[in-house]
Amino acid sequence: MFYTRVSSSLKLLKMSSAPDLQRFQSRADQADQIISSLKQQLAGLRSAAVVNACEKEVSILSEENEKLRKEVESLKRNLIRAETRNGVTQVPLPSRAASAPSASEPAKEVEAEKKVEAKPDEKKNAKKDAKPKKEKKQPVEDSAPVDISRLDIRIGRIVSAKNHPDADTLFVEDVDVGEATNRTILSGLVKHVPLEQMQNRLGVFVCNLKPTKFRGILSQGMIMCAETKEQIELIDPPPGCVPGDRVEFDGYPGTPDAQLNPKKKVWEQIQPDLRIDDNGVATYKGVPFTVEGKGICKSATMRNSPIK
Repeated sequence: MFYTRVSSSLKLLKMSSAPDLQRFQSRADQADQIISSLKQQLAGLRSAAVVNACEKEVSILSEENEKLRKEVESLKRNLIRAETRNGVTQVPLPSRAASAPSASEPAKEVEAEKKVEAKPDEKKNAKKDAKPKKEKKQPVEDSAPVDISRLDIRIGRIVSAKNHPDADTLFVEDVDVGEATNRTILSGLVKHVPLEQMQNRLGVFVCNLKPTKFRGILSQGMIMCAETKEQIELIDPPPGCVPGDRVEFDGYPGTPDAQLNPKKKVWEQIQPDLRIDDNGVATYKGVPFTVEGKGICKSATMRNSPIK
């Protein structure tokens, strides 16, 4: 009795679940088809991507190869020209006759280059022969008389002075000569004038000498002194002078040079006529150093001595 009931229940369960199992199976088959289709599409996309990448790489390599080919051809032509210049006979290969230049072409190019190079020289030589040499113009200052008017002599104030770091006999002076900025002037007075007497002191300066370096420091002028073998003394301006005042000489009205040319030896020709006279007055050929409206320049103690 019990067995009969169980068998009936199983039959009923099978009959009721059969449609559901068929639906599940059908859906499973559809899913397998979709997965298979997606796999095929994915494989196609991968293949297309690889092809595109390969095509790009091939294109890049082709461009680089073309550049290299052109460079090689250019180097070959240069080599052929160089060998032709040096007398090396060129024998072209038949297989490359279309692409490689023949031996005669470089030779012609070399000959043409030589002709082009020769023509400028011929023209230059022709111009030289045709035109006479021009005489160099002499500077205007060469025709000017060599006298004291050529020197730019001014009153200056030594704002400060110190010893040269690399020369035991030199002072380095910061000097106001009436310009926008002070000048650096070196003087060999260490053994003759105490350093404290060089501070804030007026003096007479030559301001148009060519600047010259002394042990690495550029000197932009020269202080004028009465000088003998035994003694050196600064020339004193007259009272009331200020930096920038001009020192003038009666009878010598010329304009100073902007800068003396060392090759013309102007200073060397003027200096022998500069002297301190018997009254201590600084003179040029007997004419006093004069600052207009203020007086004459003198040496405090020295008499009848050269000025340097």
